[in-house]
Amino acid sequence: MNSSRSFRTGHSGMVMVASLLLLLVVTIMALSIFRSFGLQERIAGNTREKQRALQAALSTQQYAEQWIINYSNAPTAVNAGLASAAAISCANSIINASTSGGQICSNTLPSLTGYTTVSQVPVPWTAGVAYVPPGLNVSSVTSSSSNDVYYKTPEFYITDLGPAASANGEVYQVDAYSFGTSPNTVAVVESTFAVTCIVCNPGAI
Repeated sequence: MNSSRSFRTGHSGMVMVASLLLLLVVTIMALSIFRSFGLQERIAGNTREKQRALQAALSTQQYAEQWIINYSNAPTAVNAGLASAAAISCANSIINASTSGGQICSNTLPSLTGYTTVSQVPVPWTAGVAYVPPGLNVSSVTSSSSNDVYYKTPEFYITDLGPAASANGEVYQVDAYSFGTSPNTVAVVESTFAVTCIVCNPGAI
C-alpha cells in the first residue's frame, strides 16, 4: 500500500512539471510573436514615412523642372520677373513658389558646398524656393492635427550650369527635398537636364 501511494504521488508531480514547462514554452512563443508583430509594424511605418518624404520631394522636383520649361523662358535662363537673360546670384533666403514661381541661380546651393553625395546635404537649406505640392498638408501652413501633416514645407533650388553642348539650350541642376511627417525622415533628390529648342531665335531674350 505504501509503495502504491508513492508511485501515484510521483506520477502527479511529473504531470505538473510537464504542464508548467509546456506553459512556459507557449508563453515564450506568444511573446516572440507579439514582439515580431511590433517590429513589423515599426518597419512598415518607417517605410511609409520614407515613401511619403520621397514622393513629396519628387513632386517638388518635377514642379521645378516644369517651371523652368514653361514659365522661366528657358533655355535662355530668364529668371521670373527679370529683364536680364542671365541667372541671378541667389542670396541666403527662402522665397515662396506661390508668389514668385521660382528662381534660377548662377551660384550653387550654399548647403551643397563641400559635400560629395546628396545624402550628406543638411536640411533645411538656407536658400531656395518653398513649394507645397497639391494636397500636401504642412504643419507651418495648416492647423490640422492629422497624422498626414508634413513636418516642413518642401524646397527646391535651381542652378544654371551654363550652355548645353549643342549650343542651343541650357543645362540646369535641380535639387529638392521634403520631410515626412516627422523631422526624423527626409528625402533629397537631384536631377540635371538640358532644356533645348528646335527652332531658336538668338536675338530673343
